[in-house]
Amino acid sequence: MKTLIILKQFFQDIRKQKLRTFLTTFGIVWGTASIIFLIAFGEGIYKHNVKQFKGLGERLVIIWPGRTSIPFKGLPKGRNIRFTENDIAMLKKDISDIMVASPEYSGYGPLTYERKTLAQNVIGVYPEFAVVRNVIPEKGGRFLNEIDLEYRKRSMFIGSEIRNDLFGEGANPVGKDVVFNGVPFLVVGVMKDKDQNSSYRGRDRYKAWIPASTSRAMFNRRYPNNMVYQVSDEFRSKAVEKRVFEILGRKYKFDPADEQALSVWDTNEDMKEWRPFFQGFKIFLGIIGFFTLIVGGIGTANIMYVVVKERTKEIGIKMALGATRAQIMSQIIVESLLMTAVGGAFGFLVAKFLETVFPMLNLTEYIGDPIIAMDAVIATISIIGTVGFLAGFFPARRAANLNPVEALRL
Repeated sequence: MKTLIILKQFFQDIRKQKLRTFLTTFGIVWGTASIIFLIAFGEGIYKHNVKQFKGLGERLVIIWPGRTSIPFKGLPKGRNIRFTENDIAMLKKDISDIMVASPEYSGYGPLTYERKTLAQNVIGVYPEFAVVRNVIPEKGGRFLNEIDLEYRKRSMFIGSEIRNDLFGEGANPVGKDVVFNGVPFLVVGVMKDKDQNSSYRGRDRYKAWIPASTSRAMFNRRYPNNMVYQVSDEFRSKAVEKRVFEILGRKYKFDPADEQALSVWDTNEDMKEWRPFFQGFKIFLGIIGFFTLIVGGIGTANIMYVVVKERTKEIGIKMALGATRAQIMSQIIVESLLMTAVGGAFGFLVAKFLETVFPMLNLTEYIGDPIIAMDAVIATISIIGTVGFLAGFFPARRAANLNPVEALRL
């Protein structure tokens, strides 16, 4: 019954102050939509950049051989370090945190199909390279496998742009022969196009891969250009890197503290540096939306002060009949919460609508799409509740402090 009375009074106040209530509620709607959508926008940019960065590889570390810069055990500095495929097997055996690893033998030459020829980078790798570097084949094809590696098969996996240039956009070249440096290769798959904002030796869609054993024999190569490996936990990557330097340092007799002996690109460290920036960016956008919502809260407080003023005589009668201060305050606060709740609900719908229509602007490739995350919704509900309570508390306290006799005179 008490709830029905409060709701009845609430709707009566809305009818009396239609324009003011609409403008106040609109402030809550706009503030709610702003805080949710801006945080969603920041989340979308973050997810987009993570997706593009992980296009290079997930939990990926790339190591190139370098030159020593510190004398070690009587050996001079300036010695070139070269590792072999046996070293990769040794590292995988001795370091349990290395999940998969592969060498890379980079080779350049003409790649030909019928009358079309490209100057192409063709790289010799292990089958697990696809896991390390997030290389996924299109339907109907496959990446290199263990049989290709073991028997030095002339199998080739190509990037999507190579397919487009040699065979035509959207064509299926699986099962067709191409010629690389005068040697025929069978195309076994095409890479599914992926977002990628970082690389070495160019984007993956412009590359082709063959078995490492085939590349080694074809180019008479003993030493890989570099190796790639994936760690089990990104937060363990520094410890793994230290162990790599220790193991290879022991074999090739260089100081494990010599950072020039091996050149390392640890993408896990890049991700650790990016996360605080994007978290700060989301917080900044959330603060902008928060202050917009505060403006709506001030409007709610103003209208509740007007409600108290108009109900002064009514409040005096209630107090004269025995209504307590808590009862007077609760009615004002509940009405304030109702107003902010209605505005918050509509604000959420507006934010959801913007999330839905934003992809139609065709900006996904550049900044991603906004994503309304549950934590943003929970935070917004908490803020709306706090704003609604405070907007009603101070007018309610003023109403509860009225003198019944003076209130009845007004």
